[in-house]
Amino acid sequence: MKRVLSGIQPSGQLTIGNYIGALRNFTKMQHDHRCYFMVVDLHAITVPQEPEALREQTESVAALYLAAGIDPDKASIFLQSHVSAHAELGWLMTTLTYMGELERMTQFKDKSAGKDSVGAGLFTYPSLMAADILLYNADLIPVGDDQKQHLELTRDLANRFNNRFGDTFTMPQPYMPEVGARIMSLDDASKKMSKSNPNAGSYIALLDEPDVIRKKLSRAVTDSGREVKFDPASKPEVSNLISIYSQFADLSVREIEAKYEGQGYGPFKKDLTEQVVAVLEPLQQRYREVRSSGVIYDVLRKGAEEAAEVADATLREVKQRMGFLPRR
Repeated sequence: MKRVLSGIQPSGQLTIGNYIGALRNFTKMQHDHRCYFMVVDLHAITVPQEPEALREQTESVAALYLAAGIDPDKASIFLQSHVSAHAELGWLMTTLTYMGELERMTQFKDKSAGKDSVGAGLFTYPSLMAADILLYNADLIPVGDDQKQHLELTRDLANRFNNRFGDTFTMPQPYMPEVGARIMSLDDASKKMSKSNPNAGSYIALLDEPDVIRKKLSRAVTDSGREVKFDPASKPEVSNLISIYSQFADLSVREIEAKYEGQGYGPFKKDLTEQVVAVLEPLQQRYREVRSSGVIYDVLRKGAEEAAEVADATLREVKQRMGFLPRR
């Protein structure tokens, strides 16, 4: 059985882009693979976080894992900071990473652009991300287009370590769904939908109330004309909405185009809205049940124990191969 490792940062509200591109795939993969799903709270602090907000959002993301359908009896759900091997191997991987490799990371360039000062953690966190993956000798890593560069660095570091210290790490492979991996902003389809966008109207949060969802989708930007047609080059805004509809209704693009032929954007957006609401309302109800029950702490404790058993064994082997003296 192949191992899968992935995680989501607890910074900002999770969006339907996170649901389509990550959470929904997590729930599918747990049935056929040994899965480890983290809330990557150590990554979140590469940019300033208010302590109370970090605590709240960390618990919220973990609860959304359960609400989306991840079964803690089939997959390990845990916090990155609860398994200390992540931080320790992260440092060891940092010592094997070259400055030039980190300087080429497009996410670092984007997040540091225009800032007078940038924290060292933002610069070096791809090494920690590599450690996250390598600790579990994961075979498959669910990634979006914006994370492929980080996975390539992980593979380079695994190969570098194996060549220098002996065969230790599995070479991870990307897992990218054919559709739905990249949902764009509602106000600008040239940009990825992001929970960090200051314009709340640009994304639909998983916990948005139905009336908020309706308002946001009614105001979503559309292209000129009225034809419901999937053509990212000439109709990027409508194509993005079609992609969302396709994922939430489990319909093909062609089926959607045929359904709304000659009807214009009005009926299409109305039906899209109600489809999104119909999917998210049960998830939100389950989320409220998880939060009120307090079960999340038992789930995270169990997941951390399961993850640490694997991660600690990998770290011991890494340190032994690198020449560290074992504790006796």
